[in-house]
Amino acid sequence: MALPVLSSSGVKFRRVLAHFPQELSLAFAYGSGVFRQAGASAGHGEMIKYGVISTDTLIDDLLHWKTLYVAGRLQKPVKILTQNENSKLQAALVSNLKSAVTAAFLMLPESFSEEDLYMQIAGLSYSGDFRMVIGEDRSKVQNIVKPNVPHFQKLYSNILQDCPQVVYKHHLGRLEIDKSPEGQFTQLMALPRTLQQKITSLVDPPGKNRDVEEILLQVAHDPDCGFVVHQGISGIVRSSSIVQSAKTILTAGMLGGKFLRTENTDPSGRNRPQQIQSLRTNEQQVKRFRMES
Repeated sequence: MALPVLSSSGVKFRRVLAHFPQELSLAFAYGSGVFRQAGASAGHGEMIKYGVISTDTLIDDLLHWKTLYVAGRLQKPVKILTQNENSKLQAALVSNLKSAVTAAFLMLPESFSEEDLYMQIAGLSYSGDFRMVIGEDRSKVQNIVKPNVPHFQKLYSNILQDCPQVVYKHHLGRLEIDKSPEGQFTQLMALPRTLQQKITSLVDPPGKNRDVEEILLQVAHDPDCGFVVHQGISGIVRSSSIVQSAKTILTAGMLGGKFLRTENTDPSGRNRPQQIQSLRTNEQQVKRFRMES
């Protein structure tokens, strides 16, 4: 259903909600631009999550990975129930898949299996998400990929076959990519804008303000290129996941505190120091990268 882009006033927001089932009676505008609500599905009594997002905001996240909140979900196999003929949206969906492949290539070795690739892609939107340390199943990515390898193949096979930087041995389920500095530079230049900005902010010393192309060329020649790309993605996801969780807690508190009871499963806080230590270790590695550059 195509709806006009509306301002964020409560009256107009309720007008949008009027187009959806009655059980969608309460929703919040998240930093991702998604109006999201968990509620019972009509006629089945199941708990589902569904949301509303403007086409412009969706396209922006697909192309530029501003939050990776929606783009990350659409990098995995999904069932599209209905779709309009918006050519910009179609192009953005394909661009998001290509970006996911490019980012994964930069973090993988020269030779790897198809399953390795899909594990890397499926894990992009969980990189830096603190919920993967506290509360979430740590085997979540594996549980997504292993039962769905044929669906991932269907989603990405054309992109892999058309990619000039990869040798795709489909019959063996293996891939080989160009890990030369020139090849990595080409891949870095093809990354979404927000990720390029995150990488440059990690590598470029404050006040130096070098050109993005110059910084990415430096990263392409560094053995830690994949690590820096991972840190850039983590920076995007971490910011988004904190905003999402904070607003989920607010929503749950208003609906009876269910989230607070289920998510705080370790009242002693034993997991917290491990998470903080992990973040500190990553920051130290990035600082060392800067000093060596």
